[in-house]
Formats: sequence, structure tokens, C-alpha cells
Amino acid sequence: MKSFVVTTLLFVLLIVTIPALGQDKLKCNDNIFNDPLLEKIIGNWNVSGQIHGDNITYNFNASWELNHQFVVLSFADTAKLPQYTAKVFIGYDCISERYVAHWLDNFGGRFSETLGYGINSGQNIEFRFEYPDGPFINKFMYDNKADTWQFHTTTKNNKGSWVSFGDMYLQRANNK
Repeated sequence: MKSFVVTTLLFVLLIVTIPALGQDKLKCNDNIFNDPLLEKIIGNWNVSGQIHGDNITYNFNASWELNHQFVVLSFADTAKLPQYTAKVFIGYDCISERYVAHWLDNFGGRFSETLGYGINSGQNIEFRFEYPDGPFINKFMYDNKADTWQFHTTTKNNKGSWVSFGDMYLQRANNK
């Protein structure tokens, strides 16, 4: 009986442990931030989509900065005098095992005081921001076959329901 219990426990332990070994776990290194998914966003992109029902087009660039500790997303609308510009610093907190996003834009300090925290789920990273006027989710979704990204954003309205805020679609810019 005793050997049956031990054998059963070992079998259960193997069933639980083996699948975890095959999962892509972000390896933390305090000296350099390497992320295979975010590596795929590095470069120049053309962005189109809708925010609050308005059509948008942005020039967009992503690069590693600050001693390879952050991916910095830089974008501005394509108007001669851009109405919207932003820089987003994305890093990783090894202790908390989550992404950290600092979203800085021309709306100023009130909204930049809120950090976003993100979790990777395969080819997606979902960031949640607790802004002064309510929660906001920005989901970065990568399509490996097409080498494109979609940023889908939702927010809670004043009735407490999640509603779409917008979608941005990134396609690689031709570097000619």
C-alpha cells in the first residue's frame, strides 16, 4: 500500500511538472532585458486604426534603450504638426514577474503618473492601467505569420461596463 501511494504521488508530480518545463518563461537578468516577443516589435511601423471612432494614422518606431532595459515605443500622428505624440517605456520586473509600462504622451503629467502592468500570454501582452478616470486595458497582439501587431484597447464606462476604446494596426514600414 505504501509503495502504491508513493508511486501515485510521483506520477502526479510528473504530470504537473513536465508541462511546466516546456513553457516559455521569461528568463530574468537584471543586467539586460531580453524578450523574444518584444524583440519582434523593434523597428519602424506604419500604424492605422480608430480611437474613439476617429480614424488615426501614426508613424511608429520601437527600439531598445537605457542599457537594453526598456523597449521604447515612439509614435506621433502623421499631421504636419502632430496632435498626438507618445513614448511608451516597457520593462520587466523580475521580482513581480510582470511587465511595467510607462505611457508618456502630450496629455501631460496627470495620466503619466499611472503605471501599466502586463502579463504575457503567448503572442500577447495585456497591460492594465488604473487611470484617475477608470481602468484601461491595452492588449498587444502579435501575428507571427503576418509579422503584424494589433493594439486593442478597452476601458470601463461610467456604467461599469467594458467598452472598446480603439484599435491600432501595425505594419512594417518599408525602409527605402
